[in-house]
Amino acid sequence: MAVTRRLAQRPGHFMLVARNPRKLSTVAQDLVIRGAGAVDTWVLDLDDTAAHEGMLAAAVERMGGIDLALIAHGVLGDQAAAEADFETAAAILHTNFISAVSLCTWLANYFESRGRGTLAVISSVAGDRGRKSNYLYGASKGALNVFLDGLRNRVDREGVQVLTIKPGFVATPMTAHVQQNALFASPDRIAKGILRAVKRRKDVVYLPWYWGGIMLVIRLIPGAVFKKMNL
Repeated sequence: MAVTRRLAQRPGHFMLVARNPRKLSTVAQDLVIRGAGAVDTWVLDLDDTAAHEGMLAAAVERMGGIDLALIAHGVLGDQAAAEADFETAAAILHTNFISAVSLCTWLANYFESRGRGTLAVISSVAGDRGRKSNYLYGASKGALNVFLDGLRNRVDREGVQVLTIKPGFVATPMTAHVQQNALFASPDRIAKGILRAVKRRKDVVYLPWYWGGIMLVIRLIPGAVFKKMNL
């Protein structure tokens, strides 16, 4: 929402995709008020990968093409439940990784055929190293990061930008149950960073910037020490 609000300042055509039709309608109306040229909506649970192709093809038809695609869905999941039950673990991996791979595959091929386009994907700093507190979520994002690395290596030479977005803590409904501290950032701050990275054709961006340093330190901790830490 924060990204589209900023983009609405430059009249353009949007296609919003989400599960909740009421929320979609509210966001669409807000974007029109803010200056968006046109806003289409599509109700879809993105876990339904079989429906992705139809939705994306409709987006191209309705808008006359896609210049920028932002993939911004995911679940934090229940780590404790996932540790005890494989189906719970698989559901987290499906939403955060498999469904994103489905969307990225179609969009990358579309952009490659045009010789241009930006595919921006919200991942997480949690994918940089597995921690006992959320390793299912981290694994899904780590897999996504590796997939995007390979995809970028394939399509960058064709004029397509693949941007991996790695936010830290953001004040959103996903983290509403977490006690906020100085590391939390507002959605608008993250949105500003995303659009700056798109403009500069970045490959990977940590948001806010200081998470790059934090995760570098965490990655450098020796495994023998890391496995004994409570993170």
